[in-house]
Amino acid sequence: MLKLKIVSPEKIVFQGEVESVLVPGTLGSFEILNDHAPIISSLEIGKVEYTTKEGKQVMNIQGGFVECKKNEVSLCVEV
Repeated sequence: MLKLKIVSPEKIVFQGEVESVLVPGTLGSFEILNDHAPIISSLEIGKVEYTTKEGKQVMNIQGGFVECKKNEVSLCVEV
């Protein structure tokens, strides 16, 4: 499982465990799964999709950044 934290300038949007995260990277969308290599990437306008035990969640963003290290994924986004 991954620990995902999504923050916007106003608030924490989501914090919890997920199975995967799909983000709209500047050079194309990519998915982060368990044991993903460390990465920092900018994000563009698009959809962030993450899968929890309850199912798939989708959120529209206007851009931001993602950092992944040691199964912890942090997104700083504009919604």
